[in-house]
Amino acid sequence: MNEKKILCIEDDMFISEMYTRALRKAGYEVDEVSTGPDGISQARKQTYDLILLDIFIPERTGIEVLADLRGADGKGLPDTKIVIMTNYAQDDMSKQALETRADGYFIKADITPKSLVALVKQVIG
Repeated sequence: MNEKKILCIEDDMFISEMYTRALRKAGYEVDEVSTGPDGISQARKQTYDLILLDIFIPERTGIEVLADLRGADGKGLPDTKIVIMTNYAQDDMSKQALETRADGYFIKADITPKSLVALVKQVIG
């Protein structure tokens, strides 16, 4: 078993389930939440190797969650890889995500479960 842990913060249950299934099949342990506050809470309770973070989630944007998780308050997660995912191909969004110290960015429509697993392997092994 791979034993790498992933947190998927995604409010579209179809996408969340599809990604979770593919990643579990590849040997990763995956937790799922659907809102920004739940994602922040879960990320602080557990240690994750990777967080897959949707840009548009209920209650807080993915950029706000990313900024909170990277935190200047000393409570940040500097060692956890965070990859932003979105349905929108906007250059300013990807720039903002990378400026907020995201480790990567992908457009959900361009990624299959198989290519997601390849991306995750590239990011965390």
